[in-house]
Amino acid sequence: MTRKPASPITVAVIGGGPAGLMAAEVLIQGGVKVDLYDGMPSVGRKFLVAGKGGLNLTHSEPREQFLARYGARRPRLEPFLSQFGPDELRHWAAGLGVETFVGTSGRVFPAGMKAAPLLYAWRQRLAASGLTFHPRHKWLGWNADQSLRFDTPEGEKNISAEAVILALGGGSWARLGSTGTWTGFLSERGVEIAPFKPSNCGFDVKWTEHFRTHFDGQPLKSVVITFTNSLGVTFQRQGEFIVTRDGLEGSLIYALSAPIRDEIEAAGSAVLRLDLAPDWTEQRLAGRLALPRGSRSMSSHLEKAVGIKGVKAGLLWEFVAKADFADPHKLAAAIKALPVTLIAPRPLDEAISSAGGVVFEALDERLMLRSLPGVFCAGEMLDWEAPTGGYLLTACFATGRAAGLGALAWLKSSEV
Repeated sequence: MTRKPASPITVAVIGGGPAGLMAAEVLIQGGVKVDLYDGMPSVGRKFLVAGKGGLNLTHSEPREQFLARYGARRPRLEPFLSQFGPDELRHWAAGLGVETFVGTSGRVFPAGMKAAPLLYAWRQRLAASGLTFHPRHKWLGWNADQSLRFDTPEGEKNISAEAVILALGGGSWARLGSTGTWTGFLSERGVEIAPFKPSNCGFDVKWTEHFRTHFDGQPLKSVVITFTNSLGVTFQRQGEFIVTRDGLEGSLIYALSAPIRDEIEAAGSAVLRLDLAPDWTEQRLAGRLALPRGSRSMSSHLEKAVGIKGVKAGLLWEFVAKADFADPHKLAAAIKALPVTLIAPRPLDEAISSAGGVVFEALDERLMLRSLPGVFCAGEMLDWEAPTGGYLLTACFATGRAAGLGALAWLKSSEV
């Protein structure tokens, strides 16, 4: 990866998601020639799908709360997020002609809600700045002479570059390009990689066939989940999620997916406690349920007395002993803390994102691989995770920018 003084500096960016595109932009602004390679027919495919229902670009919450969302990886990511966080990301989007607004939940969206206009404007600006795109170029690792190998429609190609930015994504959504096949190429070069795990994912529950058939796809709104792991740490969130044929998924489940996944890995299962009536006290519920129901069925009594019906009633019939329906206090206790056992996370490829990847110990402060000088990593291929809500995208942009700046600094220090 050395160069002759008279040669133009060329950097290869491999991966056309937000991290790779941001790295390319920084490099071009630094005056180097950049070629961007992606295995898919076009760049930003996962970005487009993620924004299909409304692109959640970042989050507007206070800095400390925002940084806390990155959990154990906060110390590693904070330097990059401090340089390019939510405010900088919104300013950057405005520079592309895409204004943003803060939703009622504090999440930040582009004015038109869609990802396509932002990606189109960004790609046009990059192309006008001199970025060369190479679609359908699947990276195959290195040759013995350190040149890069690519599988292309025209056959295998070998490419040389002074520096390389790898932004190849994690292990989820393989159909959109995040296949994780790059792990083998880096492992062969001595790079430590943490195994991929599903993040922001659903979980399996052993439903009865009756429940699975009747309630697949039903939303559970206005519920509180309480989860205490084997170490005695309690997590609690309010929101909504969806019952599926296999188990549970949706925003509230995703928000707790990391500790739930880790508990299943450690203990074999995880037990959630569902509060199906957050606005009611257990005492009030018991009092209402104790009222005579006359000729009404128990299902009708639940609905008339305390408003429990549909999938919430179905969950009670699924997990509460039949005899306990006759005891108002036991039934009220179940409504306030219904135990539901989760037995496994859904497969990695179904997850919104993944944990695992290149460990930070394998990288220096510029995101350059210690064992491969001139090779930088960014985005979801790094070992970190965050909940949905704009945190994933913000860190991808921030690490892409950091890798680009790191490559520029390394190229400058390597000049002869």
